[in-house]
Amino acid sequence: MDTINLKRLYALVLVEHRSRRAHLLGVTANPTGEWTTPAARNFLMHTDTTNIKFLIRDRAGQFTDACDTVFADAGLRVLKSPPQAPKANAYCERIIGTLRRELLDRRLILNEQHLRRTLTRYLEYYNTGRPHRGIGQLSPSQAETGPPSPVDLASHRVHRRAILGGLIDEYQIAN
Repeated sequence: MDTINLKRLYALVLVEHRSRRAHLLGVTANPTGEWTTPAARNFLMHTDTTNIKFLIRDRAGQFTDACDTVFADAGLRVLKSPPQAPKANAYCERIIGTLRRELLDRRLILNEQHLRRTLTRYLEYYNTGRPHRGIGQLSPSQAETGPPSPVDLASHRVHRRAILGGLIDEYQIAN
C-alpha cells in the first residue's frame, strides 16, 4: 500500500482457512525477518491455536527460519507454497484482492498508524459482519456460533451505522 506521501507500507495478515477469520499481525515500512518473527510471536501469544494445524506461506524473504520456528513451537506445521504459483495459496490471494477492492483502493492512507487503524477496523467488520460465500453467506463469527434467527423487519425500526467514514454501511435493529 502506498501512502499519500508515496511511502510504501506492508501489512502482514493471517487468514484461517476453515473459518475465513482474518488477523492483522502488523504494519511496517520494512518487512524483514527481524520484524516478522516478533509479529508471529505476538499473534500466537494472544490467539488460541488449538484449531489451527498448518501455516501455508509463500517463499518471501521476510519469512525466515526463525519465524517458521515460532509457528512450529506452537504446534503448527509450516508449509511453503510452490514457487510462482499464486493459485496454491488462493485464500490469501482472495483476501488481498478483497482488501484492495473494498478498502485500500477507496481510501487515502496517511501513514503507518492510519493504515493499522483502518485495517483493524475493516478486519473487525470482515470477521463479524461481512458475508462470505464459502461459508454459506455467514460471517466468520456467525459460522462459529450459528446463523442468527430470522426477524420480521416490518415490526422494527432499522438503524444504519457508517463504518470507516461511510465506506461501508451496517444495518441493525434500533433499540
